Amino acid sequence: MIVAVLQFPGSNCDQDVVHALGTVLGADARLVWHGDAGLPTGTDLVVLPGGFSYGDYLRSGAIAARSPIMVPVRAFAESGGTVLGICNGFQVLTEAGMLPGALLRNAGVQFVCRDVCLRVESQASALTARLQPGSLHVMPVAHREGNYFADEPTLAALEATGRVLLRYADPLTGEASREANPNGSAHGIAAIANKKGNVIGMMPHPERAVDAELGPVGGRVMLEGLLTEVRRRN
Repeated sequence: MIVAVLQFPGSNCDQDVVHALGTVLGADARLVWHGDAGLPTGTDLVVLPGGFSYGDYLRSGAIAARSPIMVPVRAFAESGGTVLGICNGFQVLTEAGMLPGALLRNAGVQFVCRDVCLRVESQASALTARLQPGSLHVMPVAHREGNYFADEPTLAALEATGRVLLRYADPLTGEASREANPNGSAHGIAAIANKKGNVIGMMPHPERAVDAELGPVGGRVMLEGLLTEVRRRN
């Protein structure tokens, strides 16, 4: 399986994604520069990693969304290919119009870096298709603009169609709450998908939660399921 991991100026989780999907999970993970005109031949999955693309100088993800590589990424998604945006990658996908809504400054107006608990809400995506709804998974967040916002009709549509994939939840009770929400996201949303379920955006970092020696491994089962589902769909 070939995974294209995009690199923008300011990306800082690209190598983490290559390690998690390549070294740990055995995929053929390849770095792809933002100025490239195309994706590697035979690409099965595209990942937009976290970081601070273009230094967030204009607005998080706004400049990266207009990079040359996003033209083939959009075409790949429109043809049914799976695209995952993590943290800054989620911001890029919203700025590119590939996912609805926007990521605003955290409610506490501070950078947040800590482990969070996520509850699986829906199997309507390649990321969550093999996860049990209601199951809990722990992994870190690291962002300042992770506050997911959309207007009420958009939020209602996301909820009604199962496109809210992950929600911040209390690790003991599994309940969504204000205390469990690290950034003020509407409805406690941590991850969403497009209508076809093949474009996915999430703020937490599963690639940083694949090795028990470093902490929680909630990201490993999620990424394993993603690779398995992409193989099945392809």
